[in-house]
Amino acid sequence: MGRQWGPAMRAAEQAGCVVSASRAGRPKAGSWSCSGVILSRRPGLVLCHGGIFTPFLRAGSGALTASGASFLSGDSCGDDLRLNVQWGPTAANPESRAEQSRPGLCTTQCAGPEPGRYAPPRGRPLQPPRSAELLLLLSCPAFRAHFARLFGGEAAEQWRFASVAPDDEVSEEEDQLRALGWFALLRVRPSLEEEVEERGPVVAVTPLGALPKGAPLLACGSPFGAFCPDIFLNTLSRGVLSNSAGPLLLTDARCLPGTEGGGVFAARPAGALVALVAAPLCWKAREWVGLTLLCAAAPVLCAARAALCHLLPGAAALADLLPHEMGAPWGLPLRDPGPPWAAAAVLVECGTVWGSGVAVAPRVVVTCRHVAPREAAKVLVRSTTPKSAIIWGHVVFATQETSPYDIALLSLEEDLDGVPIPVPAEHFHEGEAVSVVGFGVFGQACGPSVTSGILSAVVQASLPATPGTITQGPPTPT
Repeated sequence: MGRQWGPAMRAAEQAGCVVSASRAGRPKAGSWSCSGVILSRRPGLVLCHGGIFTPFLRAGSGALTASGASFLSGDSCGDDLRLNVQWGPTAANPESRAEQSRPGLCTTQCAGPEPGRYAPPRGRPLQPPRSAELLLLLSCPAFRAHFARLFGGEAAEQWRFASVAPDDEVSEEEDQLRALGWFALLRVRPSLEEEVEERGPVVAVTPLGALPKGAPLLACGSPFGAFCPDIFLNTLSRGVLSNSAGPLLLTDARCLPGTEGGGVFAARPAGALVALVAAPLCWKAREWVGLTLLCAAAPVLCAARAALCHLLPGAAALADLLPHEMGAPWGLPLRDPGPPWAAAAVLVECGTVWGSGVAVAPRVVVTCRHVAPREAAKVLVRSTTPKSAIIWGHVVFATQETSPYDIALLSLEEDLDGVPIPVPAEHFHEGEAVSVVGFGVFGQACGPSVTSGILSAVVQASLPATPGTITQGPPTPT
């Protein structure tokens, strides 16, 4: 993954873990699991997704959406709740993985040992599961507010997340949707100090809003939760910060069910914790969007400190061990002034239809024919820079409906500022890294989204428009 990702990979694997919840004395009742992040080694503090606790809530999942609910104490779950946390050798000793790993195949042990019994896996060595206690359940109110704005309302039924149940299991689906934006703070018993003598936080945390769109990210989680951890524990996936609305973030890093609660880390500052996976793999109108929903880590940890001091007497010392946001002493770079594509990506509105466009000159925009057909009288173009400029234009060229090229050219009545000069197609080569920018998914709600991929082919055509390219990777829908 290159030298750029070395520190982030080490930080992710040292902090990654998997959390399992089950009912005491009732092995047939099933178990629930998710990914988590080790926040502190001594004492052992772990943050994970709150969705696995909905079956154990004494008052049911409705307690998560009660008026003003921002945190719940550990005793809000039944007394039969049993928690286990498991992590890899790198969580205790970053140098031990290469020395301790040995070849092996996944066996039936991957499905999980019998309650109260540990069977070591035959793949890469893991620490035995440790019991843990639930300190509190907490949410980020700002995340929930932005989620309701972007995913709620009349369009709510168009969205589906991989972490929710199928359509025929409505009650479970409602429980999981209520748990979105909820996380759990656990204390491992015994603490991680048995393996690591050092005290204090495992990770550093980036402040909210510190990273610009397009910034590279590394997601670390365990697909399928506690199933087969010797293979799936701390699986890594690269992507970029696709979009943001307050603490609600989107990334094109590909995550699978079970990675909820896993950490998402930045390449710069190296290995800093950016967010937690809230829900992987979302669909809209039965079409796979392919973006993963994240909750920024900084406001969650801020809420955890406040809740700890409110719920637990004398918990100030415990709250101080939670990671703090990075600041000037760590050399956090200032906010990026904006990527070069910021002035080129525009939103095109033609009646009730909207889509994305690319400014190739101060008064020329390329878009799709199905967004702005040739018979359109006037179109509206919205630019995100400098201050959401709104400019009228009209269609000067559009391909025929029978043409394989879905292209239209718009002439604007006013100039767009800062439009970059287009680069001819012959300057690009297959395999190059590219970013796809557009107003898919949310339209103008939070600006253009960014996804990453590689250039699979370069296609030149005898058209008035700029030669097109075909990309491989998760494109932004329009």
